[in-house]
Amino acid sequence: MLRVRQQVGCSDELIDSCGKKGITIAMLDTGMSAHPDFDHRVIAFQDFVNQKTAMYDDSGHGTHVAGCLCGSGRVSGGRYKGIAPYSNLVVGKVLDYMGDGNIENMAAGIEWILDLQHQYNIRILNISIGMGENAEKERMERLVELVDHAWDRGIIVVCAAGNMGPAPMTISPLGARKKVITVGCHEGGYFGNREHLCENYSSRGPSPYAMKKPDVVAPGTDIVSCNVKIERRGRYYRNAYIAKSGTSMATPIVSGGIALLLQKYPFYTNEQAKQKLLYTSRDLNEPWNKQGWGMIQIDRLLK
Repeated sequence: MLRVRQQVGCSDELIDSCGKKGITIAMLDTGMSAHPDFDHRVIAFQDFVNQKTAMYDDSGHGTHVAGCLCGSGRVSGGRYKGIAPYSNLVVGKVLDYMGDGNIENMAAGIEWILDLQHQYNIRILNISIGMGENAEKERMERLVELVDHAWDRGIIVVCAAGNMGPAPMTISPLGARKKVITVGCHEGGYFGNREHLCENYSSRGPSPYAMKKPDVVAPGTDIVSCNVKIERRGRYYRNAYIAKSGTSMATPIVSGGIALLLQKYPFYTNEQAKQKLLYTSRDLNEPWNKQGWGMIQIDRLLK
């Protein structure tokens, strides 16, 4: 995450300039572990898969995404802190230990978040989930309508583009919606010409609902973030962090940047925040259906 923060212009000084009163971000994923980097900032948890009451993550995907988003970096001395380390989390577990899920659980998760919106002042919904097109049309339409409804209620919905590229029109159905912020992956030349970069398989636009998709890109290859298999050994920890790749990792980079924006300018609406994100992104000189407006630049975003 240190490398990522440098790539997107997110210094420690810039983070602190936004104040320490973090906003609340909702996240639908595989759950959440009690990693020390989150202190006591998970303020609500609901399990839609196994109906357990205690917070857990039997996959590791959700914990890693949350670390990218708002981990404090405590165990690493700040090296692997997330983009918005003062944010609070509302976490819905909608995916199982394999990272698989169904439309019903996703819909129930969004409805739950809408019910809690005013109680916790939820400003952002991060969905680092790619979904295929093989679902029943009517059920999928209900789900995407719920996503649109969340946006209309004032929640900034940030969705992963998916990892089905490089063919055109491969954006995940949730990310294909016009209103949401859709995030692809691009390394901005950091790894040179290395193969197997996330950007090679990051899903491409356009979408059936918006010709210009994805909206922006962020780094997503070999992102080091919180590991669900962390072990306490006396005063020290083992296996505290792990590297993962995908548009799932790029998405919380953008959610975190918007969280900092709302910390600094809490009066911004979701439409204003999206517009500022797009206009301050850095053009990578890639085709629109690959990069959208370009890579998020958090230093520009917060000016």
